[in-house]
Amino acid sequence: MMSTGNFYPARRTTRQVKVKGVVIGGTAPIVVQSMTNTDTADVAGTVAQVAALAQAGSELVRVTVNTAEAAAAVPEIRRQLDRRGVGVPLVGDFHFNGHKLLADYPECAAVLDKYRINPGNVGRGSRRDEQFAQLIELACRYDKPVRIGVNWGSLDQEVLARFMDENAALANPAPVEIVMRHALVASALESATMAEQLGLPKDHIILSCKVSGVQDLISVYRDLASRCDYPLHLGLTEAGMGSKGIVASTAAIGILLQEGIGDTIRVSLTPEPNGDRTQEVVVAQEILQTMGLRAFTPMVTACPGCGRTTSTYFQELASRIQGYLRESMPQWRNDYPGVEHLHVAVMGCVVNGPGESKLADIGISLPGSGERPVAPVYVDGEKTVTLKGDRIAEEFQAIVYEYVQRRYGATQTKRVG
Repeated sequence: MMSTGNFYPARRTTRQVKVKGVVIGGTAPIVVQSMTNTDTADVAGTVAQVAALAQAGSELVRVTVNTAEAAAAVPEIRRQLDRRGVGVPLVGDFHFNGHKLLADYPECAAVLDKYRINPGNVGRGSRRDEQFAQLIELACRYDKPVRIGVNWGSLDQEVLARFMDENAALANPAPVEIVMRHALVASALESATMAEQLGLPKDHIILSCKVSGVQDLISVYRDLASRCDYPLHLGLTEAGMGSKGIVASTAAIGILLQEGIGDTIRVSLTPEPNGDRTQEVVVAQEILQTMGLRAFTPMVTACPGCGRTTSTYFQELASRIQGYLRESMPQWRNDYPGVEHLHVAVMGCVVNGPGESKLADIGISLPGSGERPVAPVYVDGEKTVTLKGDRIAEEFQAIVYEYVQRRYGATQTKRVG
C-alpha cells in the first residue's frame, strides 16, 4: 500500500547494449549478474550452479574460460542448460590466453553471449595490443558484446607507469591512490577507444573499474561516468565474506545507484566453505528492491524485537513467511504477474504492530510479552480476522496465499483474456 516514490536521479548512461535477450543501459532495468565458482570443465557441476543462480534471479551468469578443457566444455554447458529450459545468457571470463582459446574453440566463441576482457591481463609488452586486437576481432566476427573490465589488482602496468611518471614530474604530486584511480579510468577508456577503432560497435561495449575499497569505488565510478556514456557494471572486486561483504557492497553500490550511476551489478561475496553461491544474487536483488529501483520478490517488514517481545515466535514467523515467499516466486512469477510488489508485515507487539500492518498490503501483529494471546490480521489497511491458538503460522500463510490469488490472479486472468 505504501509508496516510497523515486528520489534518485535519471541514469547517466544513455547508450544500450543487448546481451541475448537482456538489455543493459539507458532506461532498461538495472541487471543482476553473478559468476560461477565451479571448474568450468566440470560440465555437470557448472550446469547445476548456473541453473541455481538463474533460478535465484541472476540475469547474466559469468563462467571462467581459462583452459582448453573449459573452452571445450562451454558448448555442452549451453546445450544442457537449454534442455533444462534455462536460457540465461552466459558470459565468458578471459584472462591471459583468451585470444588463443576463442580462436581454437570457435563453438565456444559462438555460444557465449558476451565476453569479459581485462586489459591488464591480455598480454605483456609488445604482445598486449596484438592480443587485445585478436580478442576484439573475434568479438566482431561473432557479433558479441564485450565488457572491458579493469581491476585494481591487475591494472595494466604500462598505463600505471605512465601516470606515475607524469605525477612524479608535478610540483605537487598527488597521493599514489589518486594516481591509481586515474590510471584505472584511463585504462578502461583507452581500451574502449581501441576496441572501437578495431571495429567493435560502440553499442557492444560495457565498462567496469573494479576495486576493493568503498570510497575508491565511488570515486572511480563518478569519474568514469562523467567521461563516457557506455553502460557501466558495478561491484567491489573482493567484497569479502558474510556481513562485511554485504555491508561494503551495499554502501558502495547504493551510493552510486542513487546518483544514477550503474547499469548492471554484482555482489562479489566470498562464500562460506561449501556455502550457497546464490546468496550474492539475493543480496544484489535486495539492494535494488530496498532502494525502490526494481522488485523481485514480496518484501517482508519485521520489527527487530525488544524487551516487549521476549518470545521468538514473531521472528520464526517472519523467517518462515519470507522463505515461503521467496521459494514460491519461481512459480508465482508466471502465475501471478506483479506479485513481486507485494508488501507483508510481521510485527511482534502492539506498539508498532497494528500501524505497520495497516500500511502493508497484508500484515499480522503478534502479541508481545504480557499481551493478550491474539494476532489481528490486516488486509489492505483493514482488520479482517484475529488469529489465535497453535496454528497462527499456518493460518497466516494461507491468508497470504489467498490474497495473492485474489489480487494477482485476477490480473493474470485479465491479461490472458
